Amino acid sequence: MERIRRSWELAKASLDVLRQDKELMIFPIISALAMVVVSAVFLVPSLLSNLVDNILGADAPVLGYVVLFLFYIVQYTVVYFFNTALIGAALIRLRGGDPTVRDGFKVAMSRLWPIVGWALVSATVGLLLNVISDKSKKNGRGIGHVISSLLGAAWNILTFLVVPVLAAEGLGPIEAVKRSWTLLKRSWGEQISGTITIGLVFGLVGVVGGLLLVGAGVGLSLWLESWVPAVLFGIVLVLFVMFMGLLNSTLSGIFAAAVYTYVVDGESVLFEERLLSGAMLQG
Repeated sequence: MERIRRSWELAKASLDVLRQDKELMIFPIISALAMVVVSAVFLVPSLLSNLVDNILGADAPVLGYVVLFLFYIVQYTVVYFFNTALIGAALIRLRGGDPTVRDGFKVAMSRLWPIVGWALVSATVGLLLNVISDKSKKNGRGIGHVISSLLGAAWNILTFLVVPVLAAEGLGPIEAVKRSWTLLKRSWGEQISGTITIGLVFGLVGVVGGLLLVGAGVGLSLWLESWVPAVLFGIVLVLFVMFMGLLNSTLSGIFAAAVYTYVVDGESVLFEERLLSGAMLQG
């Protein structure tokens, strides 16, 4: 319960940072728009590769895996680029500066090749986990999917601070993973608790808000005997879900930057030292 309380305080502190730098949300917004474009570009190659693999009747969809690997590389490069920009700007604020959107992009551009290298590593890991899961499904066993999920969760924990390390130190992908693990050995407990807490809070708010909007839309439509309220509230619901997702992504990035700042610097300008001190397991 104490860890959950501290994680909740950290989430509120992250929100305070966002209140001072609302422009930080621009990075997840652009990232989401870029991912729509990337998904659209890879839609046709993905369909064609699946068609060719089915015609050839291969045991493994080799062409499909090639396209998937390329998609992963582009996807991760885009995501990590904007995450690096977000976290780079957040680090400036946490260390007493006053960041701008341009500052965030400068950080990301200066780390472009480490970002691409990290995207290659992540794409490789993602493809391997996908292969394990696919083979398990074909064999009619669920153990492979479970193993894939557990390995993915462990990988996410291990690499939690890779992007902050990239943003702040510009290390290569392998060195960044080692550095992330070294830092997380002092903070893994509250990092997991904090991530889960943020996810649960936004998940709960999203579900409650979504149900209220759906109920209001359906209720008004029945009362007025018109489909217009349902459509309007449906649009509001979509916008609400998108906003909550963007806010969650932004706060998660700030939280990662806060963990990195405290572990490395031992202090933070905007986060109360007592909160961050309680959130770290000092080794």
